[in-house]
Amino acid sequence: MEFKDKLKDYQMIINKELEKNLRKQECPEKILNNSMEYSLMAGGKRLRPILVLATYQIFKNDIEKAMPYAVAIEMVHNFSLIHDDLPGIDNDDFRHGKPTNHKQFNEATAILAGDGLLNNAYMVIADDLKKSRIEELENKLIVFKEFSSAVDRMIAGEYVDTEYEGKRINNDYLEYIHKNKTGALLRLCVRMGAILSTASEKDMESLTRYAEKIGLAFQIKDDILSEEGDEKILGKPVGNDKEQEKCTYVSKYGLEGAKEILSNLTKEAIVELDKYGEKANFLRELALYIENRNK
Repeated sequence: MEFKDKLKDYQMIINKELEKNLRKQECPEKILNNSMEYSLMAGGKRLRPILVLATYQIFKNDIEKAMPYAVAIEMVHNFSLIHDDLPGIDNDDFRHGKPTNHKQFNEATAILAGDGLLNNAYMVIADDLKKSRIEELENKLIVFKEFSSAVDRMIAGEYVDTEYEGKRINNDYLEYIHKNKTGALLRLCVRMGAILSTASEKDMESLTRYAEKIGLAFQIKDDILSEEGDEKILGKPVGNDKEQEKCTYVSKYGLEGAKEILSNLTKEAIVELDKYGEKANFLRELALYIENRNK
């Protein structure tokens, strides 16, 4: 199957699972639930849950066992997007070509919708743990611990990013922001898929290196798109990073320097998959997709 077709298949599967987990209570929570659904089902690449499933499928095919964790990570991702867009952080008016959550509803509702999605992610995992057989619990508890730690690191990275707007920072701080703000969740997704499929320690090491490289590549590509992307394709304004004086790979290394680092990271990530042969073809193509995407 062609990469684009497989990508669409994954996206359709994940969207159906997300719809099953939407909160449907009526008044007095209806508007809050609508706000959560608005962001969760607004579109997007579904890259994070796809990474969970595609990594799992290198070793096993019964992806329904990994699905709760794929759903949970997409809920966390959308929580982070709602909060990123708020006036106190990135102050964005559009995402996926639609008004951001606080513009569609209001700031208080957006904050609480983000909180609700974060909490719902933990509820989805808790439900799966409750249904699991005893022999599955050890691996799933390891995943739960890593899940919680990665969410914590994402929040820490976002804090440092906002705290150092307009300030000169060294390379270590720039790497810290990218490694945590974006990279932590992408690393988690690959590791969750591997752990749930009971991959070996050596496999975990190779796949973690792959994940760390595509995680950094993803954020560098975001930096590049913020500089030269097409607003109509991106569905959000271009140039916000420069306007807010954020320290990015583009501001630090220049546009061409950032592109060179991105290209090298992508090649290095793909090398980590050599031993898996055709089973890892989708993950190889996904690394190239991250490098070449236009939104």
